[in-house]
Amino acid sequence: MQNSKFEYDLIVIGAGSGGVRAARVAAGYGAKVAVIEEERPGGTCVLRGCVPKKLLVYASEFKKQISESIGFGWEVKDFSHNWDNLNASLKKELDRLSEVYKSILSNAGCKLINGSARLVGNHEVEVNNKILKSKKILIATGGVSYVPEIDGLRENAITSNDALKLSKLPKKIVIMGSGYIAIEFACIFSGFGSKVHLVYRADLPLRGFDNEIRKNLKIELQKKGINLYPNSKILSVKKKENLIITLNDNSKISADQILAATGRSPNVKKLNLENLGIDLSSENSVIVDKSSRTNINSVYAIGDVTNKINLTPVALGEGHAFADREFGNKLKYFEYNNVPHAVFSQPPVSAVGLTQEEALNLGYELDIYSSNFKPLKHTLSGSEERSFMKLVVDKNTRVVLGAHMLGSDAPEIMQSIAIAVKAKLKKEDFDLTVGIHPSAAEEFVTMRIARN
Repeated sequence: MQNSKFEYDLIVIGAGSGGVRAARVAAGYGAKVAVIEEERPGGTCVLRGCVPKKLLVYASEFKKQISESIGFGWEVKDFSHNWDNLNASLKKELDRLSEVYKSILSNAGCKLINGSARLVGNHEVEVNNKILKSKKILIATGGVSYVPEIDGLRENAITSNDALKLSKLPKKIVIMGSGYIAIEFACIFSGFGSKVHLVYRADLPLRGFDNEIRKNLKIELQKKGINLYPNSKILSVKKKENLIITLNDNSKISADQILAATGRSPNVKKLNLENLGIDLSSENSVIVDKSSRTNINSVYAIGDVTNKINLTPVALGEGHAFADREFGNKLKYFEYNNVPHAVFSQPPVSAVGLTQEEALNLGYELDIYSSNFKPLKHTLSGSEERSFMKLVVDKNTRVVLGAHMLGSDAPEIMQSIAIAVKAKLKKEDFDLTVGIHPSAAEEFVTMRIARN
């Protein structure tokens, strides 16, 4: 497939999930592929994001589970947690996963190059002081943590990357933000026993989720003993014996650590894109069309660097569709509607489709079905945790426009519900489905009476 004019048919910049998927599939079609990675294969999700964070979620839940077992007759004696052992296990697993990604590329026949890439032409990439020429270039560099310019914040704050490799558990921690990362780490540190202060600008956490989910999550966070500071901003961070964090009402919080979980920015700083004339948004994301192509025909981009839907499965889907189109002669495009997503809070949140607010803004007449209940497990566990489920239904067509859940196993349950929403099934299709009893999931097929 290689054109004699070029060393490669495809150069992928970034060995994260999306980039590796695109490289592997393209190579499977016969393309000569090189992948350039500045750090090590695996990317944000595998090494600095969803995978290690989910493992920390598991680790932080055991204390609660052990306590809840007493209600089921277990006699629990003294138990403790070894932070060093957890870190060692986590490092071992991430090392293993990085080697898996390296093997995927090697087995596919892709060349892995370690170094910092820089575009110097429409078909040219500079790495390690060498110019490589490729017919097509794919940018898959993901995002980087963003820390606002606030007095003392950048000097004293850690990011989510740092939070994954702390040498010791903080006794008191301030977390700035209320998105995925902030909420997940608030629950993780709280689960381990840290005193957590969550400071955020909005009235409710998790902007973009259904408002009822957000309200119920706020209640559950408070039950866990997490101190919430809604409608608040951090004005300054001062380092004394501890960190002193001053808020906009002039109140102060003393803490061992402050985590800035204030979003991520497209990782484009080193790529030389502006000098090459590649169009960027006001947020520095790479602007692409439905084919993942930039304004330069030979240069493409996928994943978080485009700032569309910043989820690993989306990057994987975009990368696969790109390789199918460009090297497999298949006219495939990634579909961005009804993408399911989850927050691994405690309890977790999951959703697919439209929120009630989004559906109303689009002009739909709605029937809303919901259920708020104590899970069977917690009738004996002693926990006050509750679950909440909601279906957003088009009143006229009866199509289920959205499904939302807060509660144990929410992501696992929502994965199946997403199939139904993607298929545009009607509420009556849900009603005709027999529930699995006793389970939380059966609530999605037993809600019969619309609230409104």
